[in-house]
Amino acid sequence: MGRRRSSRELALKFLYQTELNRGEFEEQMQDFTERSACQGEVKKYMTELVDAIAIHKSAIDGLLEKCCENWTLSRMSVIDRNILRIAACELMFQKDVPPKVAIDEAVEIAKKFGSDDSPDFINGVLDRVKKELEKELAEPTPGKSI
Repeated sequence: MGRRRSSRELALKFLYQTELNRGEFEEQMQDFTERSACQGEVKKYMTELVDAIAIHKSAIDGLLEKCCENWTLSRMSVIDRNILRIAACELMFQKDVPPKVAIDEAVEIAKKFGSDDSPDFINGVLDRVKKELEKELAEPTPGKSI
């Protein structure tokens, strides 16, 4: 397994933990990285993802809500919701990660940690997220020269 996949899986585990155990973010992060023996590049990318999700959570969740047909984030399993957040974060803010890679990685992680329906669900939502982001990039904004 690659370092980025390990980072994504650790980010999922951390986000899952923080949803179930409310507490001080920094303290939870320190405890988690110590217990998981997370270090080096794996720790660096996992921390980047988790920090970006924390900073941009409302934008990420807003885009996901927009792209989830007949679903709300609160109705989803904690696992699916956080896999979507990780991948949406990569699609929105990690420009060094190609969209296909972000989506494929999310689907693979869903196969490992989610339900039987999770991979198809994750793939469908993230495909809509990708198309929505492409549409937003294609739309000219006022004052922006083409």
